[in-house]
Amino acid sequence: MNKLGLLGRNISYSFSRSYFKKKFEDEQITNTSYENFDISTIEEFPDIIKNTKGLKGLNVTIPYKEEVIPYLDKLNKKAKAIGAVNTIKITKKGKLVGYNTDCYGFKKSLKPHLKTRHKSALILGTGGASKAIAYSLKKLGIKYYYVSRTASEGVTYTYNELTEAIIAEHLLIINCTPLGTYPNIENHPDIPYNGITGKHILFDLIYNPEETTFLRLGKERHATIVNGLDMLVFQAEKAWSIWDVTI
Repeated sequence: MNKLGLLGRNISYSFSRSYFKKKFEDEQITNTSYENFDISTIEEFPDIIKNTKGLKGLNVTIPYKEEVIPYLDKLNKKAKAIGAVNTIKITKKGKLVGYNTDCYGFKKSLKPHLKTRHKSALILGTGGASKAIAYSLKKLGIKYYYVSRTASEGVTYTYNELTEAIIAEHLLIINCTPLGTYPNIENHPDIPYNGITGKHILFDLIYNPEETTFLRLGKERHATIVNGLDMLVFQAEKAWSIWDVTI
């Protein structure tokens, strides 16, 4: 039996497990299973590799997209450039190879909404997911600026520094924070929403709920809103092709 899984913390809500379970049922794949590996620290990761018979690959989610890298034998070119991994392939020789399919999923789900006016973006958050977003925006020729709670190297604005004028200047805003994820659905990034217009795109990497408070506040100001579901589907299918499991 081939095994695949999701590495993360507090991942009982996981999209990936239900997605692949349905995929296997729909496509009558009977020799492959998918399970959650919910660990409290990354130090538990080697035990998963050692003790899980038939493990062929993993998805990686918060908070281990960066922390898992030192445990891998190799990174592919994109993952190395991004500095974050969300997919691991275990080769026939037992080597662990890291990939990033978030960049593929984000780019593919964003492109249908882009207009020529979308020349600059604000990235809310500086975690592993945000690195894939920045990489994708660079490939699309869109300038990007990081927003974080605290000032640090690479951060252009703290939330306290954002003004309506700054929001109005950047017509693409991407939420890479977990703020607003179920069950804490009232939470949202603290930005001046009055600066948002009908020319904006608000993209939220969160998919549960389908419409976060961040997106709802953008919709009220006639912005185009996009949640993270399509991105997840695209990145999951890309991961499946990378694992190349014999079925």
